[in-house]
Amino acid sequence: MQSYLTTIAAALGAAAIALLVVEVVHRTMRRLGRRSLLLTELSQHAHRSFQVAATILAVQFAVRFTTLYAVGTAWRQIVLHTLVLAVVAAAAWLVASLLVVVEDTALARFRVDVPNNRHARRVRTQVVLLRRLTIAVIVVLALGVMLMTFPAVRGIGAGVLTSAGVVGVVAALAAQSLLGNVFAGLQLAFSDAVRLDDVVVVEGEWGRIEELTLSYVVVQVWDDRRLILPTSYFTSTPFQNWTRTEAAVLGTAEFDVDWAIPVQAMREELRRLVEGTELWDGRVCVLQVTDATGGMVKVRALVSAADAGSLWDLRCLVREHLVGWIRDNQPTAMPRVRTELGDDSGTLPWQWVQPRRPVRRRAEADLPDDARVFGGSDDGDARSEAFVGPEDHADARR
Repeated sequence: MQSYLTTIAAALGAAAIALLVVEVVHRTMRRLGRRSLLLTELSQHAHRSFQVAATILAVQFAVRFTTLYAVGTAWRQIVLHTLVLAVVAAAAWLVASLLVVVEDTALARFRVDVPNNRHARRVRTQVVLLRRLTIAVIVVLALGVMLMTFPAVRGIGAGVLTSAGVVGVVAALAAQSLLGNVFAGLQLAFSDAVRLDDVVVVEGEWGRIEELTLSYVVVQVWDDRRLILPTSYFTSTPFQNWTRTEAAVLGTAEFDVDWAIPVQAMREELRRLVEGTELWDGRVCVLQVTDATGGMVKVRALVSAADAGSLWDLRCLVREHLVGWIRDNQPTAMPRVRTELGDDSGTLPWQWVQPRRPVRRRAEADLPDDARVFGGSDDGDARSEAFVGPEDHADARR
């Protein structure tokens, strides 16, 4: 009886000493953490796991060295085996916590709350996926080590290895879809095709990447719905990524109007509108006639914004304003289907009249900047170089 009490007292004493040491280390790290982000993260995220691991390890050593009088007894083996399993689990928890601390410290160097955060979002995506993968690997390894502590499991290990080929084939066939998604997730993380907070268009829905795991991707649609897609979707299906290189994007607003539309006046009205709103980023404001068939003229307004959300609001504003401007100031330019009877002597506004003097055609050099998409400004020249090529562009100018 005295021996049992000694063992219990030794275990409690070891646990108390371990807790005291951990508390001293924790307070020291908190003081030093005022100057070090790594120590701050360690004191916050690894304290509990370190406390549990140190306590269980201390109790395990105390029980092992104070129960030598009961060597070979069943209860000692059960207690020690249980403590070994607890030590393995606590050690896995501690290792996972340390990895999370290292990953959080690395992420703290890359801010995502700044306008140009493309590189930060890429690093964040990779680190988050690696965190999930490393934790899964640690859990699997810990379970494997815990199972190997049972003699029965070690005994059947040879039989399992001999049939590993057949089991591996069966497991691969059964988990083909799961493994495909896992590898697709790793490919997405390191190919830079899509990142967290990227604005994408998938399945006809416009939204942003809210969560990216090894098996699925969550897209937050603009109306706060969530679109859940397997990661293999993004490696096998084309999709639009509006923020892969930068957040600034271009958007259009198209109008079907009558041939009587004064294009230059409409162009000037568009310029006046975008210059008076904070939604426009000042890069692109172009109005062009892109089609003239079927008795109507298609006019396209091309504008730019700093991000996809601002672009959506800007496009809606352009449509609303120009529709009202045409209705109130150019009613004869509203789309219509008409039949004209008679000759060319009509004098009504919508009837064609033979011009009395030749119409002066505007030379290409006289075109305003907001009448050209590929040229006329620094941004337009850069776009021309990107889509035409410097050599072809120079030949076209000659």
